[in-house]
This record gives sequence, structure tokens and C-alpha cells, in this order.
Amino acid sequence: QVQLVESGGGSVQAGGSLRLSCAASGYTTSGYCMGWFRQAPGKEREGVASIDSEAITSYADSVKGRFTISLDHAKNTLYLQMNSLKPEDTAMYYCAAGYSRGQAWWLLIAISTFSYWGQGTQVTVSS
Repeated sequence: QVQLVESGGGSVQAGGSLRLSCAASGYTTSGYCMGWFRQAPGKEREGVASIDSEAITSYADSVKGRFTISLDHAKNTLYLQMNSLKPEDTAMYYCAAGYSRGQAWWLLIAISTFSYWGQGTQVTVSS
């Protein structure tokens, strides 16, 4: 049984940093795709960052240069380092995993390709 458990969310002032973690069990992170998505109240879930089966990464334009996705295969854990946070980054952040061999840029928009989702971790950025 695959489980994805996020942690690291919280409240921070604009300009601050947070690091989200997603611990995967029952799923081998090596050779498959993973990503971070977020959903703000009243908005659709959107892709934030993804990493494909060849370890290529892709980012939403709104977070480029501020967020970094990384994967520790030894720990089976996905990370999202978030710097220079803005109030518009406020959302529930979800970790996702799947078996697609699609490219990272496509994974950001192909939400339905991900088979497994975490429960989410809240990030709140105040101005």
C-alpha cells in the first residue's frame, strides 16, 4: 500500500522560507515521477514543481527561482525548498507520485497522471 506523508508546512511572513517533505512508503521513488501541487481556497489544484523519471525538474513560472524540488532516493523522500515566500503562495500543498514516463514540464499540467496523493500540508504566508 502506497502512502505519501507530507510535513513541514506552517505560517511564515513574506520573504521567509519553508521546506516541505514527503515521505513515501510502498513506492519506489527511483525511476518514476513525483511532484508538488497546491490548491488555494476557491481555486483549482495547480502544479508547482515536478521531477520526472530521468530526474529532470520543472517549475511553474510563479515559483521559478524561488522553489527547488529534490528527491532523496535513499530516504524515499521528496522535498520542496521554498524561499522568498509571497502571500500568493498560501495554499494547501500536496505531494504526488506516479508511474508516468512523461517529461517534467508535462507532469506539471497532467495532474490525472499521478496515482498517489498525500493528505496535504498547509502553507500560510502573511504580508
